[in-house]
Amino acid sequence: MSVKYNKQTEDIKAKMVSLLEDITNSSKISLDAYIAKDLGIFGDAQEKLKNIQARADLIDNEIIKTFALYGPEATELRTLVVYLKMTNEIVRIGEGIKKYARRMQEHSQSDCKLEELNGTIIQLHKSTINALDYILECFKNINNCSVDDFFRKVMVEESKNDDFFSILEKDIMSIIIREKELATEYVRILGTLRKLERSCDRSVNIANLLLYAKNGGDINFHS
Repeated sequence: MSVKYNKQTEDIKAKMVSLLEDITNSSKISLDAYIAKDLGIFGDAQEKLKNIQARADLIDNEIIKTFALYGPEATELRTLVVYLKMTNEIVRIGEGIKKYARRMQEHSQSDCKLEELNGTIIQLHKSTINALDYILECFKNINNCSVDDFFRKVMVEESKNDDFFSILEKDIMSIIIREKELATEYVRILGTLRKLERSCDRSVNIANLLLYAKNGGDINFHS
């Protein structure tokens, strides 16, 4: 491939890394806000992600332009397809985290007693962040990343994430039985926490894409 092609793909990758970094940092900020009970910090998390769709659209346009200009060969074509699909997953993770920050800001001001759920919520959030950190680390150094080891690490975090969410489902249902007057709000909280669970699922999708980019084969996505 030409020098221009390599420069173009490196520029695309840099933009994607920047987007992933902002999403990961936003998730960390919203966790800090929850732990510190500082409602203002939730706003910082939302602000960091306000233009993610526009940024992703710009990346997609650059990828399509690269297809058109350089007619890449099979391996390069696979990488570009992966990048194009990754932007969709990245945006959906970012939108989920942005909604999580906004809703948790609201839940923290409600009459619901989140304190008894704190430990599991924090662990759920940390497993999501860990998966994002693994993706960012591997993607930034994709040529030297052991994608099989990286994929296993993301899968471990997703499995832990599922377990934590299952615990939260049971705990919240028990609270609803006890505090029927706040049932609707607790159901909303569960829906908010599902944003973290789905973000971790989508991290597995990205891990699958990076595995495909490096090794070929099949792509297996969470629905």
